[in-house]
Amino acid sequence: MNADLARTRLSSPLLVIAHRGASGERPEHTLASYSRAIEQGADVIEPDLVPTKDDVLVARHENEISETTDVADHPEFAARRATRTIDGQTLTGWFTEDFTLAELKTLRAKERLPKLRPCNTVWDGQETIPTLAEIIALAKAHGVAIYPETKHPSYFASIGHPTDRLLVDQLHAAGWDSAEAPVFIQSFEVENLKRLHAMTRIRLIQLVASSGAPADGAATSYAAMMTPAGLAEVARYAWGIGPDKAMLWQGDAPSALVADAHAAGLRVHPWTYRAENAFVRARFRAGDDQAAHGDVSGEIAAALRQGVDGFFTDFPAIGVATRDASVAGEKK
Repeated sequence: MNADLARTRLSSPLLVIAHRGASGERPEHTLASYSRAIEQGADVIEPDLVPTKDDVLVARHENEISETTDVADHPEFAARRATRTIDGQTLTGWFTEDFTLAELKTLRAKERLPKLRPCNTVWDGQETIPTLAEIIALAKAHGVAIYPETKHPSYFASIGHPTDRLLVDQLHAAGWDSAEAPVFIQSFEVENLKRLHAMTRIRLIQLVASSGAPADGAATSYAAMMTPAGLAEVARYAWGIGPDKAMLWQGDAPSALVADAHAAGLRVHPWTYRAENAFVRARFRAGDDQAAHGDVSGEIAAALRQGVDGFFTDFPAIGVATRDASVAGEKK
């Protein structure tokens, strides 16, 4: 029954992808956040994946965990504080690859953006760091899809913790090894997606940012990858793209990206639609308070009119309502 429900959700013409769960209402990448998203009707829940010291995949946006857990309050881990260079950025803090799963499970999650999302802080200390296995079990129990991101694959491979095979083996063990499986694998890098393309039939998504280039050096820039020629190359290994939502626009006019991607046979899932004024495009803001909510529904609706195939949002309830209104309007 739940497998059938997952297929029904994925048959929606527009996928609502819960970015780190319902992270606008609960601390991100927690089972509470994912469960809230499922309650609100999200089609897909999104875990970012990083490895532990004993090579268990867990959900954190970054492997540096001081912003999202209470690790700094644990004196037994004070000596684990370290400085690392990851994808060209130097960071100091605590890193998942220095902890076993058992050690990470002693930590508790907290809100990453307390100034913008103070209401979420009431959940601080209540949730542990979930494993991919726990997220798969939750998704299967409720008939939703998952959209795992492989974080920093080149970095982890360079320190002896390659994650591509870990991820694929776990997904295949769950019974997911086809283009119809309720899974999408995403990455900002290119070479690991090409490796994954040879390992699995699961749908792959090339993430792209509005500036910069893949950390693995596989392209000169993300912009070059989004030209018609670049998109044709992406289509050789990926099912779709996940562009920064800013890439859909040139000022207030639509860019050619959605049309060009569709012409290459790629689906388009832009990221990330957040309600706070700090994140919505200027025309959708409401006042000057960065934490106040703007018109994110209007911003999503503008993207839907361009023909995107789904979208990432921190507020799946708003996303579902906006998507459903759009679909209903098209049927009139």
